[in-house]
Amino acid sequence: MANKKIVIAIVGMAGSGKSISCAHFKSLGYPILRFGDQTDIGLKELGLSLIEANEKKYREDLRKNYGMKAYAVKIEPRIIKAFKKSDIVFLDGLYSWEEYTYLKSKFSNFFLICIYARPAVRYQRLVKRLIRPLTKKDAYQRDIAELVNLHKGGPIAMADFLIKNNKQTKKLFDKLTDTLTLIKNHAPGA
Repeated sequence: MANKKIVIAIVGMAGSGKSISCAHFKSLGYPILRFGDQTDIGLKELGLSLIEANEKKYREDLRKNYGMKAYAVKIEPRIIKAFKKSDIVFLDGLYSWEEYTYLKSKFSNFFLICIYARPAVRYQRLVKRLIRPLTKKDAYQRDIAELVNLHKGGPIAMADFLIKNNKQTKKLFDKLTDTLTLIKNHAPGA
């Protein structure tokens, strides 16, 4: 894999298994960059506390200045920095079409892995989630908001790989590892 740098974004709807998938790749030694961390980084740089009002204002201001690609613009230098430690960098939290097209234009070996689970399965997981649990109604409304307002459907539709995760088992990790092997072997520059 000489001189080949690969960026892999994990995409999917809430409760599909994106975080557990990223945790798997982290356990294999790969860096994971979360888009949402940018809000924390930005607020720290501004000397503001991590409260919902500040977070909301920061997100809105960032998108006002950069458009819907804002988080991709902000994560790009972090990706380049992560390449100093690894030839493969994983992204957690890519949502919008604009983020996808921005990063696709910046990195020649850019891939999307979509983690898919049926809505009923995802909603059941979200109800039981320890951090920020959602009712089934709230989960459905979040789905609609993310698809309509954040343009989340585009990256999911354009995914290079689709992994079904209706049960969180070792089978998911095996599929993820197999997919990573495919990407490593077939990325341009291999």
